Amino acid sequence: MTATQELHAAGTPSKERMTQETATDRLHHVSAAAYRIRHHALNMGEVQGQGYVGQALGAADMLATVYGDQLNFRAEDPEWEGRDRFLLSTGHYAIGHYAALAEAGIVPVAELETYGSDDSRLPMSGMSTYTPGTEISGGSLGHGLTIAVGMALGLRYQGSTARVFNFLSDGELDEGSTWEAAMGAHHHQLGNLTAMVDINALQADGRTDTVLRTEPVTEKWESFGWYTQRVDGNDVGALLAAFDNAADQAAAVGRPSVILCDTKVGRGVPLLEDREKAHFMRIEEHEWQTCREQLTAGFDAAEGDTK
Repeated sequence: MTATQELHAAGTPSKERMTQETATDRLHHVSAAAYRIRHHALNMGEVQGQGYVGQALGAADMLATVYGDQLNFRAEDPEWEGRDRFLLSTGHYAIGHYAALAEAGIVPVAELETYGSDDSRLPMSGMSTYTPGTEISGGSLGHGLTIAVGMALGLRYQGSTARVFNFLSDGELDEGSTWEAAMGAHHHQLGNLTAMVDINALQADGRTDTVLRTEPVTEKWESFGWYTQRVDGNDVGALLAAFDNAADQAAAVGRPSVILCDTKVGRGVPLLEDREKAHFMRIEEHEWQTCREQLTAGFDAAEGDTK
């Protein structure tokens, strides 16, 4: 059983147990999980030779913070009624989500080798009918927050204390349905809802600021009545603080929370961080091992700096 599995085996919120650890231990725990998520994503990407690897690397710190520190779940029972719900609105980020599910013990690590293959439970775009721990089928951007609003409202009507976490991308902020859902969440005072937005400044058609400018995005969410924070999404310490703040705000009735996370596509692998056409990466056969070596060297150096 992994450390993360042990953390969640009883279905107790990980944050409660983490209070017994020092801040340094907590930071190390999540940082190490993010490293493993990135490593898993590279291994899965190599199976296909291409894919949405850059997004998985960029969002790994966000996913590690949620699954390793905030989310209340039972790895052995992904459909446990009392679980917090994590909704991956951006279905093409599934490669990163599968890595997080493996790190959490919900999906076997060995199964990651089947990513994108025929008859696999891990299709290239996330589907709830295939994969344990996947709450919704993503893909058509702009649907996730709408579903999250309905789910959060339904849980409140049921008297559940479970929270809903919705992962969005900055490209999804182009969608009108996202802002309709944001208004709905404020109207219904869904304090049990937390959205996180991966702001990597890139979408399929190019840079987000050239497709449709959404800045000033912080002020927009605030004007919609959300408790809004903007942080470096590749800074685990900043993420932990932001999610703690959101948890402190959480209530059956209250303000919904949003955490805007500025991230870098390909984070942790210098070879990929500045690659053009990074939305869907094609990586040469000989480059995969270099990517893993760069990832490990960077993690080891960062760990050495904290000792």
